[in-house]
Amino acid sequence: MTANGSHGHKHPPSGPFVIDTRELGRRPGAMQEVRRTEAAPADLGVELIKLPPGSPIDLDLRMESVAEGVLVSGAVSATASGECGRCLDPVEEQVQVRIVELFAYPGSTTDETTDEDEISRLVDDRVNLEPVSRNAIVLALPLTPLCDPDCMGLCAGCGERLEDLPEDHTHEQIDPRWAALQEKFGNLDQ
Repeated sequence: MTANGSHGHKHPPSGPFVIDTRELGRRPGAMQEVRRTEAAPADLGVELIKLPPGSPIDLDLRMESVAEGVLVSGAVSATASGECGRCLDPVEEQVQVRIVELFAYPGSTTDETTDEDEISRLVDDRVNLEPVSRNAIVLALPLTPLCDPDCMGLCAGCGERLEDLPEDHTHEQIDPRWAALQEKFGNLDQ
């Protein structure tokens, strides 16, 4: 361990989602509220819906000092934008997720007995909330966002929105297996 209490192989985290916990202290039971708005990092979302880069992400969190580290809990909220999975119209989705994450102190029993990827860790008395927030937001986004739960999608024949077309809208479709016969003999309905 280095003199500052870290393992030495990590650089101090930096960035908008990093919170310094030195003010909180290490006395179990100490608590600090964190309310702030940060800019969404690039590429935060799934294929059809994402948080626009730089859009606001609101953090309303509580940091509590516990014996093994700092417990961070609270809400993360933002607005995602994308397109309807059926009709391709623009959609906006309000995302609000709850997070609860323990950041282990270096040298604590939790730090010593868990793998690197099992639990988050404090590095130089800082917590990095970006991975936790990113995971929670991405898991909350719909894989197929819809402009309306009853969206009928697009007409397979002409590509227009089905809601915008008359009820009797149709396209004559010939089974491809019969198309050659129709070409040779004409309309077979007679």
